[in-house]
Amino acid sequence: MAVRMELSRILIREFNDMQIIELREVTDDASETDELGTSARTFPIAIGLTEAQAIERRLKGISIKRPQTHDLLANVVESLGATLESITVNDLNDHTFYATLDVRRADGELIHIDSRPSDAIAIGIAGGVPIYVAEHVLEAAMREES
Repeated sequence: MAVRMELSRILIREFNDMQIIELREVTDDASETDELGTSARTFPIAIGLTEAQAIERRLKGISIKRPQTHDLLANVVESLGATLESITVNDLNDHTFYATLDVRRADGELIHIDSRPSDAIAIGIAGGVPIYVAEHVLEAAMREES
């Protein structure tokens, strides 16, 4: 089962190789707790500076003169008549997260394209594309944090 998540923060430290994005479980309550009163689950993902800057730029709606790689891929998906429906972080192996772009083709078929989570989020964040994390990945990520 996949859990709906959202990008809760992005930490950019330009003089560091590792940037951080944090995903937080989406709950119905704005207080960051679920219906049982437990805190929404969160976990960080370490990403590169270029990806962090792309996420921040697309999140803020900052346009640039020429498309960068994330813009290019989003444009290709749209030009082919497809729609990015969701992003799914589907595995965690040896401290590396894996994700898919869940794309609905023009013929209606849903395909899953292998991606790094940071790239998938950079592509989908501007369009408000939902982010999902497989339950086993969320549990493993939280254990690694402990």
